[in-house]
Amino acid sequence: MNNIPEIFGSMVFNDNVMRARLPKDTYKALKKTIESGRHLEKDVAMVVASAMKDWAIEKGATHFTHWFQPMTGITAEKHDSFIAPDGHGSVIMEFSGKELVKGEPDASSFPSGGLRATFEARGYTAWDPTSYAFIKDDTLCIPTAFCAYSGEALDKKTPLLRSMEALDRQAMRILRLFGNEDVKRVITTVGPEQEYFLVDKAAFLSRPDLIFCGRTLIGARPPKGQEMEDHYFGAIKPRVSAYMKELDRELWKLGVLAKTKHNEVAPAQHELAPIYSETNVATDHNQLTMELMKRIADKHDMACLLHEKPFAGVNGSGKHNNWSISTDMGKNLLEPGGTPEKNAQFLLFLTAVIKAVDEYQDLLRITVASAGNDHRLGANEAPPAIVSMFLGDELSAVLESIEKGTAYSSAEHKNMETGAQVLPHFQKDTTDRNRTSPFAFTGNKFEFRMPGSAVSVSGPNIVLNTIAAEMFMQFADELENSSDLQGDIIKLIRRTLTEHKRIIFNGNNYSDEWVEEAGRRGLLNLKSTPDALPRMLDEKNIALFERHHVLSRAEIESRYEIYLENYSKTIHIEALTMTDMIRKAVLPAILSYETELSGLVKTKKEIGIESSLEEKLLVRMSALSGCLYNKLTALEEAVIDGRDKTEALECARYNHDSVFASMLELRTVCDELESMMPEEKWPYPAYAKLLYSVV
Repeated sequence: MNNIPEIFGSMVFNDNVMRARLPKDTYKALKKTIESGRHLEKDVAMVVASAMKDWAIEKGATHFTHWFQPMTGITAEKHDSFIAPDGHGSVIMEFSGKELVKGEPDASSFPSGGLRATFEARGYTAWDPTSYAFIKDDTLCIPTAFCAYSGEALDKKTPLLRSMEALDRQAMRILRLFGNEDVKRVITTVGPEQEYFLVDKAAFLSRPDLIFCGRTLIGARPPKGQEMEDHYFGAIKPRVSAYMKELDRELWKLGVLAKTKHNEVAPAQHELAPIYSETNVATDHNQLTMELMKRIADKHDMACLLHEKPFAGVNGSGKHNNWSISTDMGKNLLEPGGTPEKNAQFLLFLTAVIKAVDEYQDLLRITVASAGNDHRLGANEAPPAIVSMFLGDELSAVLESIEKGTAYSSAEHKNMETGAQVLPHFQKDTTDRNRTSPFAFTGNKFEFRMPGSAVSVSGPNIVLNTIAAEMFMQFADELENSSDLQGDIIKLIRRTLTEHKRIIFNGNNYSDEWVEEAGRRGLLNLKSTPDALPRMLDEKNIALFERHHVLSRAEIESRYEIYLENYSKTIHIEALTMTDMIRKAVLPAILSYETELSGLVKTKKEIGIESSLEEKLLVRMSALSGCLYNKLTALEEAVIDGRDKTEALECARYNHDSVFASMLELRTVCDELESMMPEEKWPYPAYAKLLYSVV
């Protein structure tokens, strides 16, 4: 299985398979559906279903499932076998066009945010032909959308597809302004970089907080963390290397363009990055990647942690969303070219994105809001909660010259001077990326660096596509009737830059000075999830989604309720897990050690030996254990008091301000006690074992 071109996509009903197995007219009809977005005819679906079934059975599949992405943040599937009775006591293998196109998973227990009552909770899955079917665990997986009986979206795929169509419509209008009549479709592409941690499975299974919450709720820092920066890009350990090799192979079989793998900054942290693909497909592939990461880790006696902040004191994990806009002819519309100052089409698209990010910075912040990501944003390891854009020196100079109406002197591309004659010469990159920026232009794409590692990238890309579509629409409305197109484009770009340049910042986003400067500029600083989510219901945001038919008011309100409930449920589960761990294991261990110390002090005194060391330790531990008990009781009371909070936003704010705050106080005391006790007497594996046990 070392022939990569041979195994790549071998478990995917992709274009090559369809071309080989479908009649020419059926293949053409299906391709037309995929490329134009038109509905698939029933007779075409029947032929496709038959070919798909035969192919899947040849690959060992016995079942099929409509694979969809409900509002849980993970994927869902209900498996049905291909078997059907033949009337003679045996079975035949069947799969109809109706079964391919539509399913009825009931799905009454999935989050709906009030969109439907339990007694009318029927849901439907509808085949998404733009994302290829694949085989996983001897099951034919058919990527589908998931909607309610009344048609509202109950998933993350449906609004993503709608946003892609909205951007396509409006971007085409911009291209037509420039006389481009050959392009038939505009798409967005995404390459989501995925960070993750690997820990030993035995240690993982000994930590209830990792099992239930995905992160450590207690844990003293080890003597060595990431201070030496020796893990980043370091040699990959044999056990991790074996895992990465298998992960690559399994992803390649499923057509996932896994490209780059390396050690990340924190010990036990790693990253996988794919080649860019169409946003809808990239989103599906990232969901598959996260699933396979966990499954394959288990085979290697490890656990894969996708939480945004599994360990305090070391870097958390993000998912950098590399987003760009391309035509169906392969032209990247965010490619500046050799002379960006003369590339009016590029500058117009770029300016539209600048305006979009400025006007809808709240929506971008909302797409990355979660209890887990709140630990990461603004922690000098990830972008702050303030949204801003980095463009680099060259583009900033180009835009400044346009805004001021001055001549632009092209930046000289200087060779990199290394001081070693033997090294080859190469040009400096004038658009090198700013690692502290939330939204950085990196040559021909934007890298949105705020999403956390556990999030589905559908949310950020729904918003990016929709806000870009809005600006393309506004620009096209203004320019389509222009009598002086070239002059009016320059005026539009100049005016837009003047009004929205506050969002551009090329400096250090980690500095306190930037927080102050951002406040003076009027940029939002929505520090927590309960701070951010209410802006989802701002009328300007609802109007935006409704105008482009991406989300209805009811669908937005349902998502708002779901996100708030998820936040509160996460904090609640963490609080219960933390109190359980401390009351049932930590306190008994501490009291046992204090009893041992007390006995030692007594024995030494009886035989006349100095015991001041043990006495000092005992006094300090007794004071801390008393404080620990008080903090534990306070947290338990905070959890009980929170049961009275029935309104979703009130509950979320209470959990942030009271429950989570109590958890932080309790942890501080607990971690100090851990640092005072012998490792073998502490009831849970320490950070040193968790972070350094995989070799």
